[in-house]
Amino acid sequence: MQSKQYSLKVYETTVGEEEKFLSFFEANHILFKDHLIILRGEVSDRIRAYLTSKSLHFLENVTLPEGRPRRELAKELALEKTKQEVKEKMLQSELSKLTNRLENNLTVLDKMIRSGQELSIEGDLLLLNRVNSGATLSITGNLIITQVVEGAIRCSGQFMLLTASPKANIIFHGLEINNSYLEDKLNRVELKNNEVVITPVLKKDINWA
Repeated sequence: MQSKQYSLKVYETTVGEEEKFLSFFEANHILFKDHLIILRGEVSDRIRAYLTSKSLHFLENVTLPEGRPRRELAKELALEKTKQEVKEKMLQSELSKLTNRLENNLTVLDKMIRSGQELSIEGDLLLLNRVNSGATLSITGNLIITQVVEGAIRCSGQFMLLTASPKANIIFHGLEINNSYLEDKLNRVELKNNEVVITPVLKKDINWA
């Protein structure tokens, strides 16, 4: 992915009387050649045509984000980085514990299961990607998926580890899982004493004092 970051000069104005607006820009349009002009109010076709003829760049009735102080931005980035590191450590810890429970017939896949695909796996599966809507994944063993599930899952192993998947259609040992129990960041679904037990491993948010 190629990206560019720009520092823009922005001039915001409200369109009032059309003739006054056009007269102002006729006298000053050279000053705004390197500006992005934000127009508020009702913009006529005549104004659009005039600004275009002067090669001026403009947007109509949009709200641009306001700049934040550098110190505030740095603080927010540091907090977000800390949260992400905590989540990753917790996820890796949980994956490590559950991966140790996987059997020898383990399949590891790092590919997206796309819409229309039907994938059947004999044994355990560690999927390092997502399951798109319209895809079906059938597993006879245990299952760990590290990204979101929006398709259908059929699993008959002893456990599953799933991220938040409110749109998924999941059948575990013939029982449809209620998606409302899978809204946390990470969820463990297990078969214990012939009962399905769902445990949130990582909550949605981490609160900091």
